[in-house]
Amino acid sequence: MSNFDITSHPHRRFNALTGEWILVSPHRAKRPWLGQVEKVPPEDKPSYDPKCYLCPGNQRVNGDMNPKYESNFVFTNDFAALTPDTPLEVEGNDDLFKCEPARGTARVLCFSADHSKTLPVLPVEQIRKVVDLWGDQLTELSKEYKYVQLFENKGAIMGCSNPHPHGQIWACNFIPEEISKELTQQKAYFAKHAAPLLTDYVQGELKRGERIIFETEYFVALVPFWAFWPFETMLLPKFKVARINELNDAQKDDLAAAIKRLTTRYDNLFECSFPYSMGWHNAPCDGEEHPEWIMHAHYYPPLLRSATVKKFVAGFELLAEKQRDLTAEQAADRLRGLSETHYSER
Repeated sequence: MSNFDITSHPHRRFNALTGEWILVSPHRAKRPWLGQVEKVPPEDKPSYDPKCYLCPGNQRVNGDMNPKYESNFVFTNDFAALTPDTPLEVEGNDDLFKCEPARGTARVLCFSADHSKTLPVLPVEQIRKVVDLWGDQLTELSKEYKYVQLFENKGAIMGCSNPHPHGQIWACNFIPEEISKELTQQKAYFAKHAAPLLTDYVQGELKRGERIIFETEYFVALVPFWAFWPFETMLLPKFKVARINELNDAQKDDLAAAIKRLTTRYDNLFECSFPYSMGWHNAPCDGEEHPEWIMHAHYYPPLLRSATVKKFVAGFELLAEKQRDLTAEQAADRLRGLSETHYSER
């Protein structure tokens, strides 16, 4: 009988950050990117779209007029999922039908005045302004809310309703489920090891090297050991920091460059404007100290084999446990080998 081989045999990997398991079946996808690769026609978006409710000077759905901004623009979402004045009294709760009020706010952050410019094709200086705004918004909203989620849905395939380059900011008076999972795991690790889980994890990944895409002076981009999505990645600091608004100027510059390098690789993978959902997980703003927490970003892209072939979550994954064929190591190797010059500029 042959010995177990993690590159060939089915196995489960533990997600130390959430406490969940994922089934990996590498034998099903030894060469997952061979075969037909379908390219989509190049996008030809204008710099300004008179019908876009996010472009400078245009009227939004609710009748408000956008200022003629030249860089970034933040406003309260016209269709916010959370509202600050939700009544706080709920009657009739029991063990099977629990309900609690949710208060909060939601904002839209336009990355650029140019309708056609997504993050990977923006200059680093413009991405740095986005990093600054993320920090500013976190500082402002954390004075009132327990958690502030900074995120971007990129591409129609990820449910993005407007192609203008933008992200979102949701602030809430509760700790969301994914954050609660990560908080529990990081607290338990810190209590046992007297060190942040993600600090040790980054050091371990850097020593192994097989899932590292690139590293900068302050940050590292990698495919996590427990990745679920085919080309899932994380951006992590190589130093101890709990929130994005705690970064100094040099670290913000470095982060902006890292974002451009990672998202450019994504676009180059299938030579398309690569879709994903990404977001920053900062420490909660609940009035407690969080020495266990390290800020980090998750990137969850759906594409698997080409610009038009996505991974579907169905069957076993919906009903039993997350599963993937392409290993994290294979995905990292593919991303690591891509150019950092955007395909549209070559």
